[in-house]
Amino acid sequence: MKLSIIGSGYVGTTVAACFAELGHHVVNVDIDDDIVRALNEGRCPIHEPGLAELVERHAGDRLRATTDYDEVLDTDATFLALPTPSNDDGSIDLGAMKAAATSLGETLARKDGPHLVVTKSTVVPTTTVDVIGPRIEEASGKRVGEGFDIAMNPEFLREGTAVDDFLDPDKVVLGAQTERAYEQLDEIFAPLVDRAGNPPVVETGISEAEMIKYANNAFLASKISLANDLANICKEFGVDSAEVLETIGLDARIGSAFLGAGLGWGGSCFPKDTAAIIAAARGRGYEPRLLQAAVDVNDGQPERMLDLLRERVDLDGQRVAVLGLAFKPGTDDIRKSRATLLIGSLLDAGADVVGYDPVATENMREQFPDIEYADSAADALAGADAALVATDWDEFAALDDEFDAMRSPVVIDGRRIVTRRDGIDYESLV
Repeated sequence: MKLSIIGSGYVGTTVAACFAELGHHVVNVDIDDDIVRALNEGRCPIHEPGLAELVERHAGDRLRATTDYDEVLDTDATFLALPTPSNDDGSIDLGAMKAAATSLGETLARKDGPHLVVTKSTVVPTTTVDVIGPRIEEASGKRVGEGFDIAMNPEFLREGTAVDDFLDPDKVVLGAQTERAYEQLDEIFAPLVDRAGNPPVVETGISEAEMIKYANNAFLASKISLANDLANICKEFGVDSAEVLETIGLDARIGSAFLGAGLGWGGSCFPKDTAAIIAAARGRGYEPRLLQAAVDVNDGQPERMLDLLRERVDLDGQRVAVLGLAFKPGTDDIRKSRATLLIGSLLDAGADVVGYDPVATENMREQFPDIEYADSAADALAGADAALVATDWDEFAALDDEFDAMRSPVVIDGRRIVTRRDGIDYESLV
């Protein structure tokens, strides 16, 4: 099929390249000339394992990019993959989505025949039906269900494994209102489904599809926070939390995934999505106490880590190495990274901070331009009075003699990845 994707961020670029890999012809529409030029030259504008290879393979053939909305007219379906950042109260900012819906509607006014518009961005229930659809109607002069159809297809892409998550998903969720829309969505995703019907394809309502994405992330975020809460209790009793969590994970009702206790979750999804669904619930008069507790536990983990450091080091004037700047390994994304909170607090305390990350240094430099950045973990540790491990990159697990170059080998491990040994004042967060 011929598909158009509005937006070329993490989601839009990954979805476009993966659709091309499935055999569809895809055009990315974006307002950024540099991103459009990069995609057309076969260069991936973001760091995501496996994505650069797909962009290079399909650019100029089944994948191209443009700033011209008129390119949509030659496609069968359009996916809206635009950012929905958080407002101060946690609700989502639909500015980019509304602007795109208006531009898309103005374009579709000139199209003969039906068109499918699919919300791919994470939006709270009723957004597609009550906000996106009416905007397109107003701009196009056409009616939903007649001149065009609307649908919702939530993404479940994890940064660092997004390509694999798209091409080998646990489930495909298709929310629509008309049989025509379901048929088109089924055709689009048919290459992902084998003869045995795997992965399962869930056909549901549009608002249900919107809510499934939030419920999915809220559950996982809460599971991590529960694991951290239990691990914090274990630490108070001198109990090995890793053994406890590993063992309860053997229970089929619990499972081992997302039980890795530590500094907590960050990134673009869990913080934004939990805040959004909490704000949406409060807007309807319901107080989601459990979800708020999950957020509170998560927000408290960096401070617990700093408390462990303060017990050993007077931070004022001391050199502290922060190992890991991305919110998780496998990505250069620093949005809501635990490291940003740690660095901010260290600077407030008068510490001299040196940071290191295999891929996220330049992104962190934009936020903290005045701290020192090392070219390797060894360089960051050399002469440091203390080290904080904030991201569980594999290379940090291999560190050993590098700690001997520290002036005072105090290591607080937020991810339980460093091996405890003699000669290091080592403390795991959990």
